[in-house]
Amino acid sequence: MPGESYVDRVSRVIARTGRGPVTRSRLVEDLRALGVRDGMILLVHSSLSSLGWVVGDSETVVLALEDAVGPAGTLMMPGFSYDAPEPAEWTNPPVPEGWWETIRREWPPFDPSWARTQHVGVIAETFRTQPGTRRSPHPALSFTARGPHAQRLVGSHGLENAAGESSPLARLYELDGWVLLLGVGHDSNTSLHLAETRARWPGREKMASRRARWVRDGRVEEVTLSDFVWHEEQFLELGRDFEAQAGSVAVGAVGLSTSRLMRQKTLVDFGVKWIEARRNHPGDSQSG
Repeated sequence: MPGESYVDRVSRVIARTGRGPVTRSRLVEDLRALGVRDGMILLVHSSLSSLGWVVGDSETVVLALEDAVGPAGTLMMPGFSYDAPEPAEWTNPPVPEGWWETIRREWPPFDPSWARTQHVGVIAETFRTQPGTRRSPHPALSFTARGPHAQRLVGSHGLENAAGESSPLARLYELDGWVLLLGVGHDSNTSLHLAETRARWPGREKMASRRARWVRDGRVEEVTLSDFVWHEEQFLELGRDFEAQAGSVAVGAVGLSTSRLMRQKTLVDFGVKWIEARRNHPGDSQSG
């Protein structure tokens, strides 16, 4: 909740957790009931507070996810850091225009080995810091992974179209992986950006290219990032239609959360058709 203190937030979570604290074994049991299985390649978007009061906090959640997919499974999470700042676009809050050039010049270069994640939750940040977790080399929209398929998923990541064919999302599609929305909604479902990248419609917009600096082979280099304009504002509606029409989303409780498990390929293929139908025929209420 906006303006809520740490103590108030924790107190609220404790009060919600009525039948005792959430444990690692309970999380594994709930994940299994939802459909998570040994050997899965699983992209996880998550909210710790949605799960209730967890014994061991985010570390326990990561361990439970590892238990659920087993040693043959691979976990992937967003590692977004937004280390390609464009202060002219900052509105919440804005910074003085006189600061812009200083921010662009002095912002530290992206180093995948230690740049912290932003806006993806404490579970994803905890996962990033674990020994053996790999991270894709994108200065703004990286992904992290650990497991037998980690290198295939995040070993490379193109600077053009961060959610497109050179992204970890496309590698997950090739590997027929799964998406787990752990207490979050489809507005956090980044695989829908892969669908956006693959869909075609008139008037599709490109973002203005931006410069970023990154650390590569121990040296700082300047690179150019380019991408499409995204429309996350439609993702909740797209997700509702996917669940209603495709009938292939498992919905259930993990801890106190309402969580969702789905095959990524089915989601992306549906999303491409849905987006093309809506944006080629914006007045049509049918998703196609």
